[in-house]
Amino acid sequence: MAIFRQYIAPLLVVLVFIVALVAVSARIFLPADMAAPAPIEGTGVILPATAIDLLTLSK
Repeated sequence: MAIFRQYIAPLLVVLVFIVALVAVSARIFLPADMAAPAPIEGTGVILPATAIDLLTLSK
């Protein structure tokens, strides 16, 4: 158990950090229009899956 605590667990933490860093840093290499946040205007109402099921059953 000591081997896991001393070597494997810290390695997993560092690997997760590196993967997250690469994922966030990848935005630098995206085209300018894809690096921006997604637009939120013009979206419709999002219904939960249960409401959609109820709408299809009522027809």
